[in-house]
Amino acid sequence: MKSVLIIQTAFLGVVASIHSCTGADVVEQRGVLPSSTQTMAFSGDTVTSTDDKVMVIFQDSRDAFWFGGGDSGVYRYDGKSLIRFSTKHGLCSNTVLGIQEDKAGDLYFDTQDGVCKFDGKSFTTLPVIKSVLNQWKLGPDDLWFRMGWNSKRGPYRYDGKHLYHLEFPKTAQADTFHSEYPQATYDPYGIYSMYKDRKGNMWFGTTTVGVCRFDGNTASWLYEKQLTDTPEGGSFGIRSILEDKAGKFWFCNTQYRYDIKPTSTVVNGTRLVDYTRADGIAAAEGEEKFPYFLGMTEDDKGELWMVTFDDGVWHSDGRSLVRFPLEEGDKEALLFCIYKDQQGGLWVGSQNAGGSG
Repeated sequence: MKSVLIIQTAFLGVVASIHSCTGADVVEQRGVLPSSTQTMAFSGDTVTSTDDKVMVIFQDSRDAFWFGGGDSGVYRYDGKSLIRFSTKHGLCSNTVLGIQEDKAGDLYFDTQDGVCKFDGKSFTTLPVIKSVLNQWKLGPDDLWFRMGWNSKRGPYRYDGKHLYHLEFPKTAQADTFHSEYPQATYDPYGIYSMYKDRKGNMWFGTTTVGVCRFDGNTASWLYEKQLTDTPEGGSFGIRSILEDKAGKFWFCNTQYRYDIKPTSTVVNGTRLVDYTRADGIAAAEGEEKFPYFLGMTEDDKGELWMVTFDDGVWHSDGRSLVRFPLEEGDKEALLFCIYKDQQGGLWVGSQNAGGSG
């Protein structure tokens, strides 16, 4: 692969290395993937590198890794060969924003142009059923999608048979946004992030109106200005959500640690999540005190790992917050996501240096 960022957490620190391959020859190839119970036949282009931009990383049940986010398609790496799938193979868009797998082993690719199902042989674009209020449900095997950043007022839920477009309940914060920015052209309900917690609740981080929790019965909102707006000004939105090993929640930064209650309260017509918060973890002197994170994950020891756009990877053991810069050659890697694989390894995706681990 063109650029590989590797993080190893076996030691108290971060080891980052970058591997490079040259050439971009494309060869049509049909391959077979090994599996303990079945084989998957697939068609795609064999290539020698991913895009520079890797904004999503996923490991499937056959231990193959998938990389997406650029404008050339999605890439599959089985440890031996790198295969690219694009619109010419049936993918509904070359820009993939999310990847999931169902219990049957079928893969789903979230794109701005639709949700594509891949059964190992061909791609199918799922038809969308327009928002129906009573389709706000929460099944254990449901898959959730957003179809881009500007998500048309709500997420998409797939129950294994139908893909429903749902609409968020109104929050008064949207009225505040429109009164402050009457000329805004983007949807304040646009979805930046989605997260399923240990109880199975779904969380949706939005561009402007905070985070929405759906517990299977009600959708409730949590908004704090310091989560959405940076100290320098401008809206960051809710781009990362994490529940730690103690069941506490972190949103975007480590300034506060949230104790989320199962209940909610209606205030001025908006249903709000009940919660308390405690002081979080600040960075060491000389660093930005509370950086904003594009991605968060927890390693097998229960320690937190986060990525910023242009300020490297951050690590917290619960007591301190430490930064580790990542560079490719003489340029700084512009990071986007961090992903923990099934073996406990951490992978970082960037917007200018590819990604993997």
